[in-house]
Amino acid sequence: MRSEHDIVLPGQPIVLPRGPIPKLGQGIYSRDSEIRASLIGSPHHEGSILAIPLARPHPPAPNSVVLGLITRLSPLQAMLSISVVDGIPLPAGEEFTGVIRAQDVRATEKDRIKIGDCFRGGDVVRGVVISLGDARSYFVTTARNDLGVIFATSEAGATMEPVSWQEMRCPKSGKLERRKCAKPEGM
Repeated sequence: MRSEHDIVLPGQPIVLPRGPIPKLGQGIYSRDSEIRASLIGSPHHEGSILAIPLARPHPPAPNSVVLGLITRLSPLQAMLSISVVDGIPLPAGEEFTGVIRAQDVRATEKDRIKIGDCFRGGDVVRGVVISLGDARSYFVTTARNDLGVIFATSEAGATMEPVSWQEMRCPKSGKLERRKCAKPEGM
């Protein structure tokens, strides 16, 4: 059951503790006698008002955790369209470009990395910004267990499931595909 301290998405119901119903503030509305979020965030009380503060997006900085979509691959690097920085989504059309170099994919066996075995176009990747890179992009690493591909679609069009740190399985066909997987939470 979702509590008032969990992060909610627009339209999701907000579970209130027992007691009087609070006044609704920014980012919260009532529909069909149910309290719902209109912003992404964590609801909290400001006095007697329940609100979701509007989070302001900021550009990536070193050590920022980012989410992005793989847009292009080359033998030495993967290009990433960064759309979430430190848990805050960027406005549409204001994405940043990231580069995952072969030496930044894993912490070990850096010289044996094949980018095509780690990422595919359309994969959603969690990474950490390691430097500002060049004038057009940020350098991003996936060299920790909790970083890497978090969402991928198989050749059959199904959402894949991680089975190890370097493989994902298609639930439709059962076929394994190589990826640099982020360790799933709770495992």
